[in-house]
Amino acid sequence: MSNNKNNFNKYIPTILYVILAIAIFYVVAIFLVPKLNKESDIKETDYVSFVNMVNKGEVKKAEIRDKTIAFEVEKDGEKTRYQTNRMYDPNLVDRLVNKDVKSAQVYKAEMNPVLSFIISTVATFAIFIAFWLFLSKFIFKKMGDVGPMNFGKSGAKIYVESTDGIKFENVAGQDEAKEALSELVDFLHNPKKYTKIGAKLPKGALLVGPPGTGKTLLAKAVASEAEVPFFSISGSAFVEMFVGLGAAKVRDLFKQAVEKAPCIIFIDEIDTIGKKRDGAGFSGNDEREQTLNQLLSEMDGFDAKAGVVILAATNRPDSLDPALLRPGRFDRRIPVELPDLSGRTAILKVHAKDIKKEEGIDYDKIARATAGASGADLANMVNEGALRAVREGRDKMSERDLEESVEVVLAGYEKKNAVISPKEKRIIAYHEVGHALVAAKQKDSAPVHKITIIPRTSGALGYTMQVDEEEKFLMSKEDAINSIVTLTGGRSAEELIFGIRTSGASNDIEKATKIAKAMVTRFGMTDEFGFVALESMTNAYLGGDTSLQCSPQTQYEIDEAVQKIIGDAHDKARKILKENIKALHAIAEYLLRQETITGEEFMDILKEYDSKEEQVEMQRESEDRNKSIENSED
Repeated sequence: MSNNKNNFNKYIPTILYVILAIAIFYVVAIFLVPKLNKESDIKETDYVSFVNMVNKGEVKKAEIRDKTIAFEVEKDGEKTRYQTNRMYDPNLVDRLVNKDVKSAQVYKAEMNPVLSFIISTVATFAIFIAFWLFLSKFIFKKMGDVGPMNFGKSGAKIYVESTDGIKFENVAGQDEAKEALSELVDFLHNPKKYTKIGAKLPKGALLVGPPGTGKTLLAKAVASEAEVPFFSISGSAFVEMFVGLGAAKVRDLFKQAVEKAPCIIFIDEIDTIGKKRDGAGFSGNDEREQTLNQLLSEMDGFDAKAGVVILAATNRPDSLDPALLRPGRFDRRIPVELPDLSGRTAILKVHAKDIKKEEGIDYDKIARATAGASGADLANMVNEGALRAVREGRDKMSERDLEESVEVVLAGYEKKNAVISPKEKRIIAYHEVGHALVAAKQKDSAPVHKITIIPRTSGALGYTMQVDEEEKFLMSKEDAINSIVTLTGGRSAEELIFGIRTSGASNDIEKATKIAKAMVTRFGMTDEFGFVALESMTNAYLGGDTSLQCSPQTQYEIDEAVQKIIGDAHDKARKILKENIKALHAIAEYLLRQETITGEEFMDILKEYDSKEEQVEMQRESEDRNKSIENSED
């Protein structure tokens, strides 16, 4: 069936050109042929001149036609042909007879009525079909392949033999999801093994997780491992401006799937059509609601034994309709979370597999610096590292390229032409060293990996990068307070050294406030409110939107508690910087000269000043002991 359709589609341009040629020929025949048949040697004149010529006896011959009069004038032995428009003149025949003018009534030859009707009908249909095919091929195609020949068609991409060669081995960092999906693959391969015991094939599995974690990749891997046809379509493809088309597309999709069973249907971003029917945004005739109802009925209507498995992906599971999530439709909910440390290491290795690179790259080190990155982010980092090697004229990617690519993805490219005044550059240097110094002087704080004052395209004028030595899954109250104290270190350095407050701390303030508010409202880390949830979160996989669920008085008390947490952290940061003021000056001056320093360089300078302080302290204690001994002898 599909081959016949493809063969027909090949001839559409030829048919279109033939019909256009017929239409053009018809237009020419109607409008241009009469002008081409017009006699070239005949002159135009007015009717009064014609009458005068008849009265003078100059007209020798005349032809009376429907709308014109053609006549011949002989004067001085020379014959001239004229033509004039015919007018209502009852005396015309008498004039011609009196002057002995040879005249005749000429009638236009008429076409056979049947033939005329056939030609006009064929030409009309030719023009209509040409216009229809033009809309189908050019206009509707730009509207998403919804042409007049495709109304009600699903438009799903069908991978019959291969899904780009993607297997489970190409998907790293999602071992739990692969384990859950591998059972579906085994069921499609060996259905009798499960039906023998009475088990049924799950009708659907919902993949949920943040963007870029590999939901679509996993679906393709399942189809490739199972070696069955794979129907891929986006949820937005069902939403049409014509009511009923979305439901028709759903019907067509399931019809095709049943014909090619066993197979897999993958609906990406299913929340587009699967949102809750709460009555607020939906009406009875709403196109999305009709599409959802059709999807629900189709998922109930086919037999699991047919071997049709529905996979769907979303990063907004909380917005889906409960009827869509119940067992019997989507039987399994498979989380596809952000990868952990080992997962990030595996993903980096997978994407770097086909890239020429130097030996001995420490992927574990790169993975530690990319906490919170998705699989798509890591793939982008590897690609950026390879591009950087090419830009620098090398044929192999190095570990330094990967480290730089991490910063490019997280903070943007370096703004090499940015002109910053020496005064502002000095403020930025003390600001960043303030962060680093406060972090280094706190227990259980992530070690400083890098400090730079080179501006980035993300808008950062500088930044301090901290990298945890091990993966953390829990955050204690002490960890949260340490993070807030570190964030206030930049502003504290500005106040301590320059006595000013700049806008450079805006991002620090935002992050610190977010952590402090979460401590109060969601983590129960304060004695004032205790073990009470005062805030709810939605869209957890898309950054998380929060809303307070408490009285106005409680909101006021929450604001006071947040301010107290941040205020205490700010005081602690200032105290740390005052106690290490010499190290602050020394590291800031070194950073101003180098613009970028590593965590090792930072710690070497800090240890040097710590040892000096210890020596001074030991000398002071020794002097105090000596003085006490002298006083006792006296």
